Amino acid sequence: QVQLVESGGGTVQPGGSLRLSCEASGTINSLFLLAWYRQVPGKERELVAEEISGNSPRYGNSAKGRFVISADFAKSVVYLQMSSLEVEDTAVYYCNAGTNYEGHYRYYWGQGTQVTVSS
Repeated sequence: QVQLVESGGGTVQPGGSLRLSCEASGTINSLFLLAWYRQVPGKERELVAEEISGNSPRYGNSAKGRFVISADFAKSVVYLQMSSLEVEDTAVYYCNAGTNYEGHYRYYWGQGTQVTVSS
């Protein structure tokens, strides 16, 4: 099993910045994916950014040009640097990790961290 713990959420004014962190622990076999998603009440969870080991990061439309994902697969940590935050970025942000051990894919979620953008 893999446990994911997010941190770094909080309240920030529009135009501000936040850095989210996520650390994976437990029995981690062949970690290949680290990602961030977000969700607001009444809406589906949406991709913010993901990084697959050995590949370039991929961003959701809402994050392009403003957010940067940084994953360290050796240390099992992933960060999300968010800049130029907008009210619409208010959501619970979830860390997601994927492992592929002997062809068995498994995905894990953190408990989420609240990001509120408000003046």
